[in-house]
Amino acid sequence: MTSTPPSPAPPGAPPLPPEEFRRWYGGWAPLDPTTIAGFLDGFDRPWWVVGGWALERFTGVRRRHEDMDISIDAADAEALRVFLAERGWTTWNVDSGWLRPFDHRFRDVRPSSNIWVRADAQSPWVLDVPLTPFVDGLWTNKKAPGQSMPLDEATWVADDGLRYLNPEIVLFMKAAQTRSQDVQDAATALPLLDARRRAWLRDTIARVAPSHPWTRLD
Repeated sequence: MTSTPPSPAPPGAPPLPPEEFRRWYGGWAPLDPTTIAGFLDGFDRPWWVVGGWALERFTGVRRRHEDMDISIDAADAEALRVFLAERGWTTWNVDSGWLRPFDHRFRDVRPSSNIWVRADAQSPWVLDVPLTPFVDGLWTNKKAPGQSMPLDEATWVADDGLRYLNPEIVLFMKAAQTRSQDVQDAATALPLLDARRRAWLRDTIARVAPSHPWTRLD
C-alpha cells in the first residue's frame, strides 16, 4: 500500500506539505500487521499495535494507512534501540519539533516522545513507536493524567495473534479529530462500541474536554 508521512512534520514542528516533509525527513514504506511480528521476532518486551491499524482490526473496515504504529513501555526504549541496532536498523527520537538519532550518543528519551525506525538516512521510515509511560507496572494514559490500568485491560489480542490497543482508547487519542481520517474512524468505530466501551470513552473525555460531543454518548 502506498503511503504518505504520518504527520506533515515531527510532533510540535510547523506543518510541512508532503513534498517538503520528504525533502527534509524522507519518505515512508511502513510495515503492516502481516510483517510486524517477524520484524520484532526476538524482542522480549511487551508491544502492541495502536492507531489506525488497531481500529481497522476492531471494525473490520479497511482504511488507508499512512504508517505503522506500535507502542511499548517507555522504560523499554533502550532495549528496543539495542535490539534493532543489532539487526542493522537505526532509531530516531521525535520530540518537541525535532528529530535526532537515538543511539549510543543520545540515549535519553522522554516517556511521551516517539521513536522512528529506518535502515539508514537513504532509506524510508518503516515504523513509528509512540512511547507509553508505565507506573508501577501499569499502562498509563498520556492524555488523561492519573488514569492507569493493567496492560491486559488496555489491549486485546486479535485472531492474528497480535495485541492491539482497545478501540475506545484509540478513539480517545484521536478525539481532537483534526484530520479527515480521524473523523471517518470515529464514524466507523463509535457505533460498534458496546456500552462498557462507550461509557469509558464518555467518562474519560469528560475529564479532559468537558465540552467534547462524546461526553454525551449514551
